[in-house]
Amino acid sequence: MSPQFLFPEGACYFIGIGGVSMSALALLLKERGVRVRGCDARENMFVRKLRARGIPVLIGEEDFEESTVVYTEAVDVHAACLERARRAGKRLLGRAELLGRIAEEYPHVLAVSGCHGKTSTTAMLAHIFARARRAFTCHIGGEDLGFGNYTCTGGEYFLTEACEFRRSFLQLKPEIAIVLNTDLDHTDCYHDEAALLSAYRTFAAGAKRAVVNADDAGARDFPHALSFGLAAGEIRAKNLFETEERYAFTVTEGGIPAVRVRLAVQGKMQVCNALAAYAAARLCGLTPAEIAAGLAEFRGVKRRFERVGTLGGVSVICDYAHHPREIAAALDAAEGLCAGTVRLVFQPHTYTRTRDLMKDFVRVLKRAESPVIYRTYAAREPFLFEGSAAALASRLPEARYVQSPENLKTRLLETLGKTDLVLVLGAGDIYEIALSLLD
Repeated sequence: MSPQFLFPEGACYFIGIGGVSMSALALLLKERGVRVRGCDARENMFVRKLRARGIPVLIGEEDFEESTVVYTEAVDVHAACLERARRAGKRLLGRAELLGRIAEEYPHVLAVSGCHGKTSTTAMLAHIFARARRAFTCHIGGEDLGFGNYTCTGGEYFLTEACEFRRSFLQLKPEIAIVLNTDLDHTDCYHDEAALLSAYRTFAAGAKRAVVNADDAGARDFPHALSFGLAAGEIRAKNLFETEERYAFTVTEGGIPAVRVRLAVQGKMQVCNALAAYAAARLCGLTPAEIAAGLAEFRGVKRRFERVGTLGGVSVICDYAHHPREIAAALDAAEGLCAGTVRLVFQPHTYTRTRDLMKDFVRVLKRAESPVIYRTYAAREPFLFEGSAAALASRLPEARYVQSPENLKTRLLETLGKTDLVLVLGAGDIYEIALSLLD
């Protein structure tokens, strides 16, 4: 990819550069000779990694001299920083548009969409293509334990996540569109399930081929699709065998056994992710043996059912789950490992999601014994009491609402037994908070 194609002056400035997707794009552009600088609201590990790679990052202020300013969808289009850029005559480029323009430069593009599983499936594809020695670039919306959030061995295949937030995935025109699921989410930009499903259908229809989850009622009838699933689909997992929540299974193609797969990551949800990655890789001509070897080398992604240490001598697992279905899957996996009680900590992510999916959150959180509800991570949204963590906790009689790391640690240590397991869920700052509390 020629950087001049996007940036004639060979430079750009990122607003929100510390986001996982934005930092990956910044690294990709720097490798291609673009001079990249940026800013973010707060310090984090991605900011520090960018600085270590020679990319200057400011915190809490912006200083754009470059003619092109790239901004994340997490920044409101009317934010003060973007208004200043407009007044200064800067060219504004959204993250999704930038990702779409980059993808256009690759002969083959695989884009992974869905409310859950995008990061793990994209990372699985990176390991599959690496093991098969294909020339690929991978843009990951999380940190694979081996590759991080970006890796590149060449320019034949582009592997990327395709986010449905604000319909940003429609900026991509992939050769293969992967739809893992179509659960309702981002209710701040989708009024109902029909609007969300329409966006997924448009995304899938824009690709030459689609890989869809046959167990998902919304996706199973998408056009020109290869289907996968546990209960249905052309690509299936049979003869599942589980040891400590790690699964081995036989992949069948049209009912015919193709290869035995053994996953090193925990959780039954990873079987579905692996089937999706398998189906997409088969459409690219990879052999079942190559795919199985790549899947076996996948060791997981940070914040995806990651065992991070201990608290009071008890194991702590962190997961990015912030949707009711993801919480249920994480609980299933944790209960399969725990000899005692799963001590659940949940941080809601955005007020609108919590408000609009309140009944589902209450239903799934009732499964946990005395769950701890941590203060909401607001992200881009103003306070909304009916969607707050306090409002959620009030609907769970056994729940305890806490709003400081100190109170969280005290609460957990009061209840922990030797055979318990702490499960910390959420997509906000709860991960860093949990790390700060470890023994």
